[in-house]
Amino acid sequence: MTDQTIQYLCVLDFEATCSNPRPNPKPQEIIEFPVVVVGATEPDLPIVAEFHSYVKPIVHPKLTGFCKQLTGIRQSTVDAAPTFPEVYADFLDFISTYDLTASNALIVTCGDCDLKQMLPSQLDTTPIPAPVTPLLTSWANIEVPFREKYQGFGMKSMLDALGLELEDGIIQESMMRGI
Repeated sequence: MTDQTIQYLCVLDFEATCSNPRPNPKPQEIIEFPVVVVGATEPDLPIVAEFHSYVKPIVHPKLTGFCKQLTGIRQSTVDAAPTFPEVYADFLDFISTYDLTASNALIVTCGDCDLKQMLPSQLDTTPIPAPVTPLLTSWANIEVPFREKYQGFGMKSMLDALGLELEDGIIQESMMRGI
């Protein structure tokens, strides 16, 4: 990175089509695209903005029972959702509205899967008309510094170590949906 100040942390946590027993459907498709933007220059990290959309899967439009149970996402929700290119265009409008760029914002994920595997897979399945925004090409995996300070990894381990609980509305038993 060049000499810059990160003003915003953009916490991202895709949900995708899945099955159990494995293997997951090929290709896996993003079915939820949430981002919470927090002010990184403030000590209490206030929420500045939120982006959220469900995404209609195209190749495997019917969610497995396992996927619905794991994510808490209903079939009727994804059936009524826009497709990935529409959601991605809305996301570009969102980051433009809040002037979020690779120079002033950093994507934060819990693991590398969201942007290293899921986004490229989704783009192979449903291409977008323009190149991926630079904001989504680098990220910080929060598990890396966590492992350096605490034992374990994953959302449940991190919450337990920090004495935190998931907020209402999030599926407590699966710990999958972090936003």
